[in-house]
This record gives sequence, C-alpha cells and structure tokens, in this order.
Amino acid sequence: MRLLFKHIKTLVLAETTPKPLVRGVDMAVLPTLDNAWLLIENERIHSFGNMSDCPLRADREIDVSDRLILPCWCDSHTHLVYAGSREGEFVDRIKGLSYEEIAQRGGGILHSAQRLQATPEEALLEQAQARLLDIQRMGTGAVEIKSGYGLSLDGELKMLRVIRRLREQSSITIKATFLGAHALPMAYKDNRQGYIDLIIKEMLPRIADEGLADYIDAFCEKNFFSVSETEQIIAAGARYGLRAKIHTNQFHTMGGIELAVRHGALSVDHLEVLTDAEIDCLRNSDTMPTLLPNAPFFLNDPHLPPARRLLEAGLPIALATDYNPGTSPSGNMPFVLSLACIRLRLTPEEAIHAATLNGARAMELEATHGSISPGKWANFFITRPAPSVAFLPYSFGSPWIEQVFIKGTRI
Repeated sequence: MRLLFKHIKTLVLAETTPKPLVRGVDMAVLPTLDNAWLLIENERIHSFGNMSDCPLRADREIDVSDRLILPCWCDSHTHLVYAGSREGEFVDRIKGLSYEEIAQRGGGILHSAQRLQATPEEALLEQAQARLLDIQRMGTGAVEIKSGYGLSLDGELKMLRVIRRLREQSSITIKATFLGAHALPMAYKDNRQGYIDLIIKEMLPRIADEGLADYIDAFCEKNFFSVSETEQIIAAGARYGLRAKIHTNQFHTMGGIELAVRHGALSVDHLEVLTDAEIDCLRNSDTMPTLLPNAPFFLNDPHLPPARRLLEAGLPIALATDYNPGTSPSGNMPFVLSLACIRLRLTPEEAIHAATLNGARAMELEATHGSISPGKWANFFITRPAPSVAFLPYSFGSPWIEQVFIKGTRI
C-alpha cells in the first residue's frame, strides 16, 4: 500500500540522514521542508520531497494543503496504568497541603497502591486502554509506562502484565519500566531494607523470567529512596539486563544525578532542582535529561527545570508528560509543548526536538521513531490549517491536531 500526502505546507523534522539525538544550540534548528510531499509504503516512511518532484503514482493520494505534518510525540515518562483518580488530593493542595505532607498522611503513591491492589487486572486494563487511545489521538506514537503502584510482588506483576497486554493489543510502541521503588509500603515503614530485598530477591527474578520490563527505575528523593538504596536497586536491575531510568531531583539534590551517570542510566527525569556540578556531570555522559513540566505546573511548584542552563551547557533535553493520577493527570503532549515554551523558555523548535527525537532516544527508539526519515515507522500527525510551527505551542489548549497516523494507518 502506497499512501501519498501532497501539498504539505511544512513537513517538520524531515531528515534524509537521521540523527540519534539533538544537543544544545542544535536543538534550535528544526529541519523543515515547505510545499512538500510524503510517501508512505508498507507502514514505513518511504520518501519525501518538494512538490516540484512529486511521485506520479500511489494507491491513495491525500491533499493536505495549508497543513503541517510532524512526527508523533515520543512520551518517555508516564505512569499510565493506575486505578482511579486522586482529585481529593488536588483539593488538599488547594487548601495548602504540600505533596510531601499528603504522602506522609498515607496519600499520594500509597493511596494509588491501595486502589490498584484492590482492582482486578481486567478493570485495570480497560482503564489503561482508554488512556492509551486518548494519548494517541493527541499525537503520541511511542510511550514508556512504569509500574510502581503495586508495591508488592503481586501488585507489580499485575501492572507489568497489563502493560504487556497493552503492548500486544496496540500498534503504538510501548516500553515497560519496573518501578517497584516508587514509595515504601506501610508494611515496611520500619524495615526499609526488607522491602529493598523483596524488590531484588523476589520481584526482579519473576519480572525477568516473564520478560515483563525493559528498564528499571527508582524514586531517588528525600522521604522516598536514598542514593545508596537506589544504587542497590539499579545494580540488581543491571544484572537482569534492565537499564536504569531514574526519578531524581524533583524536590532536592542528593546525589541521584551522579549515581545515575555512574551506572550509565538511560535518563534522569524531573530535574526541577539542579546544581552546576550536576549539569557538568551530565555533560560527560550519555544520560538524557528528561523534563516533566506538567508536574510543577499541576503542583503549583515555583521550582522549574533549568532548561536553558542545560541547553547552554550543550546538553540534550527530552520532554515527557509524567502522566499519573497524583501530580500530572494528563497525557497531553501538545500542552507539554506549550508549557515548555511558556515556563521553561524553550523555543518552539527546541521543544519539538525534545518531544520527538530526544524522547525517542530516551526510550532507545531513535532508529525507528522521532523524525520523518526514510525507513522509520510512519508515525506522524497532520495539523489543522496553521501558519507556522510556532503557532502550535502558541495556541495552547486548542485542538490543532486533525489526523494521527500510526504505522501508516489513521487511528
């Protein structure tokens, strides 16, 4: 099947020689082609070019005059599988309670864990399927989904099995991350090492035996898991072939960046607080700084990831939604794009690079996702009529995505 899109106003992130990622000042230069055509063949991108040399034949031709085509978003950090919602905590924060105060009262992650453990797998799957379809309609073509609301052997296995079923049933590319070290269960509040041993000695062998995870994660943060505890967990994961993707520096700096770099972590995620020394540490690594602007926005946290400092240091940046029931109950990547421009001071070009190609890199998908390149999966979306790339984050909240294609098929 050959599908030809003609008269594209602007084809965005079109690369004949695709890059694995984009760093620093290079993120401000977005490869585009005006008055373009795009040819899809057998679920993959075949070729593209200017309308002056448009192919003459295809099985189907679609005129997309006045519209832009972009590669689908690559959302490299979500907690999309969860049971129910936590709007009560939203009201608690309006009344003045902090994230940490809510967690210490048994809310937050522990509340989600209780609900998940009581929810049958089929119900959990049904809720996750609806969320997955929603994010595809908003342009996401690849997503990482974490466990971490099980906090028990059975609960974590249930979550990861749901993620596996999502992967089997959906055309969207899904990466699975084991996040048993998301919070300390109440049953282990006086036995921290006991829970870490449970993760290492019981959860990890079962997860590896069933092939349920691609990565391992831990919440390296004050009142959650220390640097030494996180190191035990990611070192154990490495023995099973699970590379680390670490939550760190959301509220405090405590050595999580240095630990992640030392262990070759694929990404470090959040980074609302970051020192110059930590930025220097990241400069000498292949670890992707991943920023989650939804979380400080929703928490009304004045601490924002220092995106410009990272770029000025020559580092790459990825953007992701942190889709979860407590601190970011939205998988809306177009809104993340707007937040990145408005609050993190990224240019539209930088934000698009961060939400596509660099997001793909943070999931080891850069060879197949993240840009319009021959041979990659035909994952892209068509905008409504738009005057420019900058119009997309500018028109925040507007439904400017008109059509989404995953592997060449409109969803």
